[in-house]
Amino acid sequence: MSAVSNEAALPSASAGRDSALVLLHGGGPGVDAMSNWATVYTRFSATFRCFAPDLLGFGTQITVGEAGDGGLHGPRAWARARARQILHLLDRHGLERVHLLGNSAAGGAAALALLAEAPDRIERAVLMGGAGTGPLPPVVPFYDQPTRKSMRATLGRLVADEKAHSDLLESLSRLRLEQALRPGAEAAFRSMFTDVPDGPPPVDLSTVRTPVLALHGACDRVASVEVSERLAAALPYGRLKVVSGAGHWIHVDRPEEFCTLVEEFLSS
Repeated sequence: MSAVSNEAALPSASAGRDSALVLLHGGGPGVDAMSNWATVYTRFSATFRCFAPDLLGFGTQITVGEAGDGGLHGPRAWARARARQILHLLDRHGLERVHLLGNSAAGGAAALALLAEAPDRIERAVLMGGAGTGPLPPVVPFYDQPTRKSMRATLGRLVADEKAHSDLLESLSRLRLEQALRPGAEAAFRSMFTDVPDGPPPVDLSTVRTPVLALHGACDRVASVEVSERLAAALPYGRLKVVSGAGHWIHVDRPEEFCTLVEEFLSS
């Protein structure tokens, strides 16, 4: 599928080593920022001043602040808390405006929340895999059977061709199993997928004026392409690119094409 654009006239952007890019990782069990972005971080660091924080509820942030006090329930509450986390990061580093790269239901949803809360701080954003705007999963991944085999199967669904990434998947299975079994990790993860009817309202996508590129793998087995089609169509300055031969992890299946698409959009 070719790119679909909902743009009238996109505001111009600048990219370069002085431009800051905040990479917001995905929301799978046991994830952390650096393992999520390992396939592309070096290349992006050559072009941008990169920041890749562990998001609340994951990695070093499993039991930090709001993520550890039991006060967050449901995906929208978590997304808002993570948006505030990123705003604090920007303030600590004196960053007035940045680009965002948000992966799936954790990073993508946090990016959307941040676009709604502080649009003046974001120049452009790239959102992956539907950015958590699709339906909640019917079952919580991994934790009903928290084994190495279950983790391997969970990660295998994220790529288009498991055989092409067998070594990476084995390595990540070991790392993410250990991290997923840390104290507090399961409780935090389950609360992220709790359906809360009276929780915070969803982001009103029609009010997001920031230019956004939605990337979706044509072979995604986690979220259908239609999720990103609806997302891009609802955004006033939304653009969709479906990447052939890629699954949910576009940056793993097609790292060179992924980086080129991100860099071209952020500098166009």
